[in-house]
Amino acid sequence: MKLSEAQEHVDKWIKTFGVRYFSELTNMAILTEEVGELARVMARKYGDQSFKKSDLKVDMADEMADVLWVLICLANQTGVDLEEAFAKNMAKKTERDKTRHLDNDKLK
Repeated sequence: MKLSEAQEHVDKWIKTFGVRYFSELTNMAILTEEVGELARVMARKYGDQSFKKSDLKVDMADEMADVLWVLICLANQTGVDLEEAFAKNMAKKTERDKTRHLDNDKLK
């Protein structure tokens, strides 16, 4: 699915089942919460923390999808075309960093 399709899909879902978008500020707070939930899973799976019984059922892919969902909501609310923004961002990173990482001795 293209990002533009995902944006349309989320918009249709919100208008069909969600009544309306939450405010931008509320969605920003929700995004922060969802990133925190993903961070919790990552810290337990890849970091030094151990899983609690309540954490064992958590699905990392689902947590990532929650982050993407809210980010798409914010993009829709603020008029951001994520496909266009991502393409521009990749071009910026490619131009800016085309040799930066290759020349980084810490990465060799």
